Amino acid sequence: MVKATDRAENPARSSVWLENRAARSGGGPAGLDRERIVATAVRMLDEEGLSKLSMRKLASELNVTAMSLYWYVDTKDDIIEYAVDSCYGEVDLDAVVAAGGWRERIRLLALEYRRMLVRHPWMSACAGQYLNIGPHSIAVGSSMQEAIRDTGLPISRQPSAMSAVFQFVYGYGTIEGQFGRVAQQAGMTQDDFYLDSLKAFREDEQFATALEGMNDLLDERQSHGSVDVIWDRDFDYALDVLVAGIEVMVARHAGEAEAQEPRPEPGPA
Repeated sequence: MVKATDRAENPARSSVWLENRAARSGGGPAGLDRERIVATAVRMLDEEGLSKLSMRKLASELNVTAMSLYWYVDTKDDIIEYAVDSCYGEVDLDAVVAAGGWRERIRLLALEYRRMLVRHPWMSACAGQYLNIGPHSIAVGSSMQEAIRDTGLPISRQPSAMSAVFQFVYGYGTIEGQFGRVAQQAGMTQDDFYLDSLKAFREDEQFATALEGMNDLLDERQSHGSVDVIWDRDFDYALDVLVAGIEVMVARHAGEAEAQEPRPEPGPA
């Protein structure tokens, strides 16, 4: 069994995907396996968030003893890492491959990643806490890497382009998912929560000066009548801006490479 002290002494290797586990002798409780544990954990995390998950509560949900879980995992962190990778497995990579060119693949990967973050708002907090090197996570990253590689950007710039896409979607999906959770906790639809919050903001006199240059923008956003429409519209356009930026950089690097190519010496007159 991997102990917490062992992980503290070697934090760079503190991942369920890097630790060599000795096989346990015997067998665990009938009807229990890691897949069932992880699926139940994902459902509980979706419903209650990271802070509420415990081995005791998870065991109770599975109708087993807490000790039964240790046949399959060593710590709660193990379960979270498995849960994270399980969610990455929801990204439809077959559809991405079928999408065709790099622009279409990037757009579909971004949309799939965003939807996954919104479905599982707890996922965002895990991005910096865990290495995210499970098989599904690596497959998603590799798919994005292949799409970026096919843009024609030089290898030295490909990681930056990947970061631009992934970090944009991470930020967007995180905010969208958390907004939905806050509205749910308030017992309101996203539309009602947004309109009530916006009305309170605009009617509060302390914000009058700050709003002088924003009213036209707020009027435009409020005119759509649906938060989902706003989320989708802004995401699609922002992604278009990113793709257009990549196209510009590809053309720039191609021009620089052409300018650096040696030109043949003129022949004799």
